[in-house]
Amino acid sequence: MLKIQEIRELIKLIDCSSIDEFTYEYESSKIKLKKQSKETETVVRSVAASEAPVVEPVVQPQMGQPNQGTAETQAAKPEPSPVKEDENLHKITSPMVGTFYSSSSPEADPYVSAGTIVKEDSVVCIVEAMKLFNEIEAEVKGEIVEILVENGQLVEYGQPLFLVKED
Repeated sequence: MLKIQEIRELIKLIDCSSIDEFTYEYESSKIKLKKQSKETETVVRSVAASEAPVVEPVVQPQMGQPNQGTAETQAAKPEPSPVKEDENLHKITSPMVGTFYSSSSPEADPYVSAGTIVKEDSVVCIVEAMKLFNEIEAEVKGEIVEILVENGQLVEYGQPLFLVKED
């Protein structure tokens, strides 16, 4: 099976090319990328008989928004934010499509909250994709100003998760 980074690269390449549809099959896995009228659809399936079907994320344009045609621009939905946009604010974005979790388990405290000071290697959340739990690090040193997503929410590749005021 392809790694997440390889899938991301495929999405970018397909998006920039004139190819409308791409399918990759290997053993019991299948990945299908399809462009339709300036929107990119990504479908990832596991077809092993012993596994339950995997949820199929599909990127679709939001009502009232211009249709830009890339997974990245469609995933970057404008959020109503009480915090002013500032050059010192860094956006921690999701490196993959998956489910956002603010803590390691439902009983545990969240990794971070507004006002938490983080370092580059501080774990800020988990994004679960295809039954793999991926720890997301802050990548910058600073203070968490705002959490932009809810616990258990489905997130897209490139979607902002946190705003950090860099030191």
